[in-house]
Amino acid sequence: MDIKDKRASAFVTGPMSVAVAIACVKLLIFAYVGGSYGYFRDELYFLACADHLALGYPDHAPLSVYVTEFSRSIFGESLHAIRLFPAIAGSLRIVITGLLVREFGGRHFAVLISCLAVLVAPSYLAVDNLLGMNYYESVFWMGCVLSFIWAVRREDPKYWILFGAFAGLGLMNKHSMVFFGAALTVALLLSRYRKVFTRPHIWMAAAIAFVIFVPNLVWQYQNDWATLELLRNVRESGKNVEVSAIEFTVQQMIMLNPVTIAVWLPGLALLLSSRWLAEFRVLGITFVLLFAAMLALNAKNYYLAPVYPFLFAAGGVFWERLLGRSAPGRAALCTFAALLILAGTALAPLAVPALPVDSYKSYETAIGIAPPKTEVAHEGVLPQHFGDMFGWEEMVEKTARVYRSLPDEERERAAIFASNYGEAGAIDHFGPRYGLPRAISPHQSYYLWGFGDYDGRIAILLGVERESAEQVCGSVEVREPVGGRFNMTYENFDILVCRDLKPPVDEFWKQIKNWN
Repeated sequence: MDIKDKRASAFVTGPMSVAVAIACVKLLIFAYVGGSYGYFRDELYFLACADHLALGYPDHAPLSVYVTEFSRSIFGESLHAIRLFPAIAGSLRIVITGLLVREFGGRHFAVLISCLAVLVAPSYLAVDNLLGMNYYESVFWMGCVLSFIWAVRREDPKYWILFGAFAGLGLMNKHSMVFFGAALTVALLLSRYRKVFTRPHIWMAAAIAFVIFVPNLVWQYQNDWATLELLRNVRESGKNVEVSAIEFTVQQMIMLNPVTIAVWLPGLALLLSSRWLAEFRVLGITFVLLFAAMLALNAKNYYLAPVYPFLFAAGGVFWERLLGRSAPGRAALCTFAALLILAGTALAPLAVPALPVDSYKSYETAIGIAPPKTEVAHEGVLPQHFGDMFGWEEMVEKTARVYRSLPDEERERAAIFASNYGEAGAIDHFGPRYGLPRAISPHQSYYLWGFGDYDGRIAILLGVERESAEQVCGSVEVREPVGGRFNMTYENFDILVCRDLKPPVDEFWKQIKNWN
């Protein structure tokens, strides 16, 4: 049997078969919950971005938009269709965790514990059920980790090429790859691997990553470094909920499932202090540096989530070495695996739409755990990642009633103005079936797409306060109320009709630019 046959066999009968089986369970979870509730706010926005393919956007890197366009060109725009690639990425994260376990010297039980911990983490369950950019993030981060391990252990330069490709694609997926790359670089300089910087291979990897990322850099330059402007606005506006170091740490435990603390925390200790995993100490240092950076930047709790798979992998190896050599120990590992499954099952409804929506709040109260808020404005009966799945088509339907009620001459000129990309994305997605034109909005990428044919004479306003409208409109008419029991409170408003905009449209557009 040659090397390739042995590797294939390992995925069928070896430890990796456990990782593959758990990854398949992940896909089964997606099959059950992937089409539940409705389109999330960001999903509607990403579908709109896919209609405006570019090499950059103010609030995100472009790769996920191209993946969205590729996916919908094949599978369409149903909920299951647009969430298929996120589910596949989540399964791939589990497989990569198994590969890390193998590199750390683990076998079947280590893979079982590590991959189950990844499977049941609410943070991963949530991001892998939504179209966006977060679901690929840990795949690219851990792809870099694996490539680094293979490069230094096998002394094969081709793995540095792989490292550069993962880093470059990671940057094109989400700019937070910069933080991971910086932390790993500092950790390398602090470790025995600092000698890699004296060799050409790591610089070749950096060059590859840079070349892949250049298109987005060019776009940023052409658009006056839009993302930096947006980040400044976020910081100055106080948009994000500020938490203490203790609160941030507690939130990590909740978003990863409290039971998995027994996996990732020993994994971190092992990477930082163990002699037999001393060659991987650089990874433990990377985590500590990233954790400190996220605290200093007052980052949202889930920004750190992509880094945990290698801690889960190390934790699984820890427990296998401690308990896996005796029958009672192996029984204990099986019991712990069952506990992970039970805890994951109990917390899954907090992360994915597994329950009827009417039952969610009572369930949240019964278990005594609620997803923490990450932004100040997030208020509603449901947590934001569920609340922003409700009310969109009803809003579009009411907008269409207002639109159809306008006289023919006004209807031909009417623009639909949305205050944010969720409302605008809903109009663009559901609107064609109701005969509506595309929306205009000053929010995020919609601002760059402009105001179309709007000439200032008449616009239907969504999510705009009457007092604000009266300051710029010759007349304001209150029409249909929008809102529902489950949608977020900031999506409860009256649809307004604005006639005779006072400022010239092009000047007004510059004044209302909203990047936050």
